Amino acid sequence: MTLASSSLKTYTADEYLTLEVESDIRHEYRHGAIIPMTGGTPEHNKIASALNALLWFALRGKPYSLFITDQRLWIPAMNIYTYPDGMVTADPVELKPGRKDTVTNPLLLAEVLSDSTEKYDRGDKFEAYRTLATLQEYLLIDQYRPHVEQYVKQSEHQWLFTEYSGLDTRVQISSLPVELALNDLYQGIFSA
Repeated sequence: MTLASSSLKTYTADEYLTLEVESDIRHEYRHGAIIPMTGGTPEHNKIASALNALLWFALRGKPYSLFITDQRLWIPAMNIYTYPDGMVTADPVELKPGRKDTVTNPLLLAEVLSDSTEKYDRGDKFEAYRTLATLQEYLLIDQYRPHVEQYVKQSEHQWLFTEYSGLDTRVQISSLPVELALNDLYQGIFSA
């Protein structure tokens, strides 16, 4: 079953969840609208895969769970359902009451930027993410050049921004015992 976004039809969250379970493709739910998620470029997928691998190896045996692209996240304050490119939670994973497929307690969220999603990922999506009490860190990863933007929560309404450019740069993840080398993150996409 394929869902279509409609500017005329508004769906309840329960209708969305019922349709999403039956759908062959993923959709976000925003303010009553069901928005299909487009496929990514090979570069986007390579970066998301590298991020997953680097986080997985760094967090093996530690009390965290790691998810990529197909794990739904619920943002209760905004009643938004979305699929981050990368997500790490502390264990145990917390799920939306009554659901077995929707996470609610991310520590770290990451998005690989594309021309079509960059404005949303930086703006409304980050605004929604900031309403999650457990969220401590947000990464925006550029797929067109070796560049990462890091936002680390300092207090309830304060986030520290740091940017990293170049393949010789390393990103120290503040919320986790992880350091990411951009050379590893962009392996096979850019050469040193």
